[in-house]
Amino acid sequence: MKLLLELGPLVLFFIATKVFGNEVEGVVKATSLFMVALVIALPISWKTEGKLPVVPLITAAFVLFFGGLTVYFGDGKFIQIKPTAVSIFFFVILIGGLLRGKLLIKSLLGEVMKLEDEGWHIMTKRWAGFFLALAVINELVRHNLTWDQWVAFKTFGILPLSLIFGMSQAGVLQRYEIASEGEETAD
Repeated sequence: MKLLLELGPLVLFFIATKVFGNEVEGVVKATSLFMVALVIALPISWKTEGKLPVVPLITAAFVLFFGGLTVYFGDGKFIQIKPTAVSIFFFVILIGGLLRGKLLIKSLLGEVMKLEDEGWHIMTKRWAGFFLALAVINELVRHNLTWDQWVAFKTFGILPLSLIFGMSQAGVLQRYEIASEGEETAD
């Protein structure tokens, strides 16, 4: 259910772009549908999960802002810029936290996994770098490929890239994991 609520609006956006086309009117309709689906999904997520996760909430705010600009101005560039803006936002937040001596990624994921601070420091720098790279990739795709190709990348490229990058961090997680009481970590 959680996956459906998080990915459903995005998949609906992909389908809507195919149904409505990539002309201005179609882009506006698909973006409007995306925003409505997101607004419906958030309260359902809150009800089923008992809370709204921070990252999807921030992403929703960006979707509504850039989607609103897309609808208002009738220009798909705004919704295309959204992934770049979200990625830069997370990059700045993570690096800004590091510069202030804060491990903000630890506050987001600290309940899920227990790592030594050095591990959180490494993860913060790596995820910040990943978000910066994702922003650059989105801009390259946006400027060099068609609308349909960008939509396919947004729908089926960003999530797999994020999952692959996350899985590639398993070594850091294992190396810096703090054992629970009564457990030993693997060396």
